[in-house]
Amino acid sequence: MDTAKQYLINNGIKPSVQRLAIMMYLLEHRTHPTVDEIFNDLSKAIPTLSKTTVYNTLKIFAEKGAILSLTIDEKMVRFDGYNQRHAHFRCLNCNKVFDIPLNYDVEFPKAEETKDFQNIETHVYHRGYCSECAKENK
Repeated sequence: MDTAKQYLINNGIKPSVQRLAIMMYLLEHRTHPTVDEIFNDLSKAIPTLSKTTVYNTLKIFAEKGAILSLTIDEKMVRFDGYNQRHAHFRCLNCNKVFDIPLNYDVEFPKAEETKDFQNIETHVYHRGYCSECAKENK
């Protein structure tokens, strides 16, 4: 819990019971969960938790840069507590999302090439079949 608390403070987020629980969940579950998954897992331990609280908390975390909000899945947003430089891979069969190393810097085009844009974030997504699903499809 101390790690999650310090992490929130370092990102300018005031810790609360719900925020700590959600941050700890993201740090402990590197599965890129959805709002529903987080809510379903945490509501057992925190009966007063609402889905709206989970959604609003994740929105604050993402706005402060404490987590990544992933749109790799067209149907739902997923969340990643690991905000260091990396890419993501989504299996088109089982829909699991995996972290993959990013061994290069992704750069937005130079200012003179994009004078009409101000880039604030960049995501690298890959889609295909994980090793388990690829074995099943052979």
